[in-house]
Amino acid sequence: MSGRFIVLDGADGCGKSTQARLLADMLVDRGLSVLLTREPGATSVGRQIRRMLLDPATGDLHPMAEAMLFCADRVQHVCEVLRPALERGQVVVCDRYASSTAVYQGYAAGLGWSTMHQLNDMATGGLQPDLLIVLDTPGPHAARTQQYASPDPNGRGGPDRIEQNAETYHRRVRLGFIQYARMLGDRAVVVDGTHSIEQVHAEILTHVERVLQR
Repeated sequence: MSGRFIVLDGADGCGKSTQARLLADMLVDRGLSVLLTREPGATSVGRQIRRMLLDPATGDLHPMAEAMLFCADRVQHVCEVLRPALERGQVVVCDRYASSTAVYQGYAAGLGWSTMHQLNDMATGGLQPDLLIVLDTPGPHAARTQQYASPDPNGRGGPDRIEQNAETYHRRVRLGFIQYARMLGDRAVVVDGTHSIEQVHAEILTHVERVLQR
């Protein structure tokens, strides 16, 4: 594959979706062919899975059920969207990927890194990002989501089903992302998301430039 695969991830409310859009727009302005995508929900099947996963009306799901639904979305995403775009030589900017399932269900919900690595390997067929950018924003989850809140999948507004989890869960998510990034070594960077949107964007660009120049 001749393209580049860049993933932005992090705890709910960290600003990753905003930064993914800014990054994609900047790369397009530079004349690159760019695909901005997300998980879950980038395919027709994925959109149905997304509604189920994020709708508060779904209620409690076992962490393994959650993980498998996210991975089902990922299989379709990889096959229908990601691999074809990379084979066309595009720069793919993805809002969440396998890192999210590893952290949310593997670390925060207690299924374990090993289990999630096995599931993700099957779901991705081994497709790994050239760079994972983790946005780290300490502080209460509720305060973060006031600035970067995801709309309810049914258009009602307010936090989605996963955002409604307890603050202790979201603290584990934040720690999990930092640990996951460390495990990836130089294929991942942690960016301080407490700075202004413009400052965070500028720092992200410095890391992306390194990947594009390889």
